[in-house]
Amino acid sequence: MRILRIIAYILVIIGAINWGLVGFFNFDLVAAIFGEMTFMTRLIYDIVGISALILLFTYRDIYEYHDYN
Repeated sequence: MRILRIIAYILVIIGAINWGLVGFFNFDLVAAIFGEMTFMTRLIYDIVGISALILLFTYRDIYEYHDYN
C-alpha cells in the first residue's frame, strides 16, 4: 500500500504542475505531449484523478505510521 501511495503522490504532483501551467500560462503540457483529448491524454487525466481519489481515501493511514504526540 505504501508504494501505491508514493506513486499516487507523484502522479498528483504531476497533475498539479499541469494545472498550474494551465492556470498561469494557458499551456496544457499533457495535451501538448499526447495531443488534444486523444486516448492517451484522457488516460493520463484518468490516472491522475484516480490517484487523487486514492490519496483522499487513504489520508488517515498517514497517522498510523507516525506518532505526533
